[in-house]
Amino acid sequence: MRLNRILAAAAAAVALLSVPAQAVTLKWAAQNDVITLDPHSQNHATTNGIMQHVYEGLVRYDKKFGVEPALATSWQAVTPTQIRFNLRKNVKFHDGSPFTADDVVFSYGRIMQPQGTMQIYVSGVKEVKKVDDTTVDLILSGPNPVLLKNLVDFRIMSKTWSARNKSENVQDYKAKEDTFASRNTNGTGPYVLDLWEPDKRILMHSNTAWWGKLDGNATHVVYTPIKSDTTRVAALIAGDVDLVTDLPVQDVDRLRKDPKLKVLDGSEVRTIFIGLDQFSDQLKYSNVKGKNPFKDLRVRKALNLAVDREAIKRVTMRGLSVPASIMVAPGVHGYSTELDKPIKADPEAAKKLLAEAGYPNGFEFQLDCPNNRYVNDERICQALVSMWAKIGLKVKLLAQSMPIFIAKIQNFDHDAYMLGWGVANFDANYSLFSLVHTKTSGAGGSFNLGRMSDPALDKLIQSANTESDVKKRDEMLKEALTITRDQYYYVPLHHQMRPWAMKKGVTTVYKSDDRPEARFAEIK
Repeated sequence: MRLNRILAAAAAAVALLSVPAQAVTLKWAAQNDVITLDPHSQNHATTNGIMQHVYEGLVRYDKKFGVEPALATSWQAVTPTQIRFNLRKNVKFHDGSPFTADDVVFSYGRIMQPQGTMQIYVSGVKEVKKVDDTTVDLILSGPNPVLLKNLVDFRIMSKTWSARNKSENVQDYKAKEDTFASRNTNGTGPYVLDLWEPDKRILMHSNTAWWGKLDGNATHVVYTPIKSDTTRVAALIAGDVDLVTDLPVQDVDRLRKDPKLKVLDGSEVRTIFIGLDQFSDQLKYSNVKGKNPFKDLRVRKALNLAVDREAIKRVTMRGLSVPASIMVAPGVHGYSTELDKPIKADPEAAKKLLAEAGYPNGFEFQLDCPNNRYVNDERICQALVSMWAKIGLKVKLLAQSMPIFIAKIQNFDHDAYMLGWGVANFDANYSLFSLVHTKTSGAGGSFNLGRMSDPALDKLIQSANTESDVKKRDEMLKEALTITRDQYYYVPLHHQMRPWAMKKGVTTVYKSDDRPEARFAEIK
């Protein structure tokens, strides 16, 4: 333990080298790093959480997740499908260049490029038209009940900066492309990114020319990814970091009792699940040849029946999870306890289903899993391997760091994979449209990496995208969530709980989207 503290202290000291002595610094640590600095490339929560400090949208969330003005000061419906946004005047990008309507039009065209995974945030927007330098119209394909919440993560880039640095196109992350915009930033936000050393540190300082005002006193931010649970917690206890946002579940009680610390409790709007390749004619890493077992409903149900979610909660998660049967968490519009009744583990019933499907002796497949992204991700996958072994399935686990893992599964190089899906706009159709809708070249099915396809579900999801009658829309969401559950298109495991720990002198706002905002942090 002493060695871990020395290592953590040394890492923190190195990270602070570029920060002025008089600065008020928020030293924040978590287990995984951003995977790119391109704000339109990867819909990855840690990346989005850092990018929100640098890049802004037309609107943003307040402390209670209400939508408030950001780069737009107001908006009004010209027609139900034409929404006019009045842009904030005299805003500068970090390089000093002016923000105008041209940047919004450019950013829309850029985020829609198919090599990125952020199109969901402009879902239902057909076109962005410039009215004048400080006004744009968003032309919609139909009425959009969640437009404003989606637009929070539609980050605006500088057209001239992007052109000057040959970054008009979104980075193709899965092709391992490296661009100027994937390594550098130029936003309008409250913080300027000074340095990113992958897997080591991110340094930011407050933007003194920002149009807004910080609600806290953090003039500098040091973000340090620390993969090791032990080292991360040791750094907090030793006082080398101020805030840790992904606590190892085994340490939460101990941290609660530390008089120098405090713990903020909360449930994240994130569901952890297993996805299955339901598209390929033959699984890549299986001993079953000539067919794909995951296309069979009985096999998918067997996988679900073999999982003891209560055991994972009790043993692996130390009580810090909510066992799940649907693909959205409490706190998301469309969630209901009526739907979310986890299937009880029944290995014998699972064996019978496998035998009925033609696999009385089970079969082999590979499970891809991140090992530094979600709470106890690799340990959960190890537990699943053991549970599936009890019904005759021989599962090879491949656990890798998030940047390697995510590129692999986005290239469809998998049989089965773990993923956690947070709901950025707090609406169930965000998950359904991203995870369940048939994969298209646009926003539909952007993370449907198992490539399942159900035309009836597609129709429901598309209808919910434009239905303005709340009661009718809620029925559509309920039906879509029910079909997804009963067809066992995924193996939902649990909804993630995410307490944060910090020094007593640190105050911040707990965010159920797991994205701390330094502008809310007060450090004494």
